[in-house]
Amino acid sequence: MEKYLECSEYIDWMHPLVGFKAKELAEGCYSDESIAKACYEFVRDSILHSWDHQKNPVTCKASDVLIHGTGFCYSKSHLLAALLRANGIPAGLCYQRLSAGSGGPPYCLHGLNAVFLKEYGWYRIDARGNKPGVAAAFNPPQEKLAFPIIEAVERDLSEIWAEPLQIVVEALIQNKTIEQLYQNLPDIEVIAK
Repeated sequence: MEKYLECSEYIDWMHPLVGFKAKELAEGCYSDESIAKACYEFVRDSILHSWDHQKNPVTCKASDVLIHGTGFCYSKSHLLAALLRANGIPAGLCYQRLSAGSGGPPYCLHGLNAVFLKEYGWYRIDARGNKPGVAAAFNPPQEKLAFPIIEAVERDLSEIWAEPLQIVVEALIQNKTIEQLYQNLPDIEVIAK
């Protein structure tokens, strides 16, 4: 579990602003589950999804997401992991491979989180941000993710990573505007079922 509590370049929970926000969100909470829910709802509802709101800059580090108040799903998952880890709650990164449009190519990765809750074990949560047709929620032990898997080449990737995938980090760092990133969303090849 130690690797899911570490501070790193992109999940920089020791940054003073991230630590302060994590402590603030935990105030009045009575359990790891209630702290996790407060952190989740803050990131889902208060950090704008960059593409939905057409808001630059492209962020990657958790602290930058908090400072700018915006991020793509990947970046928002970095902030959520940082807030959870700052509160001593193990958190990792998960991915889905989804159609980037309304079905069919192109495909891209979608970033979300897994949090370790004492009562339930690993529980996946998706703080991407709700909008019409997208209604993710924190309701353990039932998952309520933003997107269902529909097509044969879409996937729920079962791994829980302690650090963001390199392909995700490269996309966030190399593309300086949301428009550039949208044209270069990270993807991986999968073998058809």
